[in-house]
Amino acid sequence: MQIIVSAKEPGLDADVSPTLGRCPVYVLVDTETMKSESLPNPAQNAPGGAGVQAAQFVLSRNVDAVLTGNVGANARDVLVAAGIDIYTTEASTVREAVKDLKVPAEGKRVQSLETENGPMSEERRQNELAALTSQVAELRKRLANIMTRIENLQKEE
Repeated sequence: MQIIVSAKEPGLDADVSPTLGRCPVYVLVDTETMKSESLPNPAQNAPGGAGVQAAQFVLSRNVDAVLTGNVGANARDVLVAAGIDIYTTEASTVREAVKDLKVPAEGKRVQSLETENGPMSEERRQNELAALTSQVAELRKRLANIMTRIENLQKEE
């Protein structure tokens, strides 16, 4: 299976990044051979839409799954729509995360976002809450801009 793991730096011994959209590096791993390739994240410094851009980059690599600390709603929507499995991990390194993914019954750290099992750690819960709150604020801004644009167009009629 081909997977992409969000990482803080290149290589299998790199720390897993807590985010998918703005991580510095993706480590592409063949889970059968453990051969890996490190790829810089082209969306890391995007002014906006990093999650969607990251998801599109991931899709371009023809992977079966994504393994990360956390994934935002927009990136998740793109990946799920494309049939890419999404897993979260609390493992410290890419190698450990892949090992947990290969043996989920023993790993217990890797959980599908679609079938969340077991209690969520407090840190992960806080991170997800912060990410969701930020997304709501951004969506409110976008909605306000859209509503203003609609009102302006209606006035022009």
